[in-house]
Amino acid sequence: MIRFAVIGTNWITEEFIHAALETGEFELTAVYSRTAEKAAEFAGKFDVVHQFTDLAAFAQSDAFEAVYIASPNSLHAEYAVHCMKHGKHVICEKPAASNSTELAAMIDTARSHQVVFMEALKSTLMPNFKAVQENLHKLGQVRRYVASYGQYSSRYDAYKQGTVLNAFNPVFSNGSMMDLGVYCIYPLVVLFGAPERVQASAVMLESGVDGEGSLLLSYKEMDAVIQHSKIASSYLPAEIQGELATMVIDKINQPEKVQIRYRDGSVEDLTREQSTRTMRYEAEEFSRLIKAGDLESPTNSHANSSAAMAIMDEARRQIGLVYPADRK
Repeated sequence: MIRFAVIGTNWITEEFIHAALETGEFELTAVYSRTAEKAAEFAGKFDVVHQFTDLAAFAQSDAFEAVYIASPNSLHAEYAVHCMKHGKHVICEKPAASNSTELAAMIDTARSHQVVFMEALKSTLMPNFKAVQENLHKLGQVRRYVASYGQYSSRYDAYKQGTVLNAFNPVFSNGSMMDLGVYCIYPLVVLFGAPERVQASAVMLESGVDGEGSLLLSYKEMDAVIQHSKIASSYLPAEIQGELATMVIDKINQPEKVQIRYRDGSVEDLTREQSTRTMRYEAEEFSRLIKAGDLESPTNSHANSSAAMAIMDEARRQIGLVYPADRK
């Protein structure tokens, strides 16, 4: 049984906890929050005794051996590096860092201290994404990848009323591409590697983050088109278009239905059964790595995380999105 702790007390943390406990591989033993009230309230939901508000004391504690980090994006690197320096395995919510410099420091720390470090991008570890990977060859020469993730943020209404919450505050390294676009970018990298060229555009909000945007990514023999938004919703499926057939994925951020449509009109259903606890698969991968003594996931690898972050760095450079973390 892997004793794990959590940093962050929001709904996504609860989802991961339930998913991790469902695997039967984990026991929740500690909670960290910046305030004692939040730590106590959250720990009470899961009967957790060990509660921390001091990061140094938390990292040095022997109450756990692994940690799930779901703090604001701008704090990921600081928390992860501190924990890994004290021998803790880390699974960190996407995006893993604010920029490539922070991510490189996280990866270097993981390697030097021989601990697991994995970005918690759930979709690429789900059974239906495995179906995509294993059947990609049926498409022939791939010519285009198209993915869209637009979800109107519940916090945008407050923003329009003059209240800038974390989701639209550049201090926390947020915005549409980092929060949602990454779900389109990361699978692309896993399937096809890093592009040769990135072109980006965006609608910038007065707060300083991108409300929505698009990316055109060029490869030697194909291209990729990505759309993302926090100020409008999208219901478009993703497509991988090949010369022999096109693969249609219902939701790139959480694939639940996968089909191949061939040129002759026939359709092959590749959909696989999977848990409604969609974070279960990242928890299982994290557990597998710890128990096997492997330091990184072959899918959510250090290289793939680095390539995805490099794309976002270049896109942010083009649209003029600068975070305080970039100036450190």
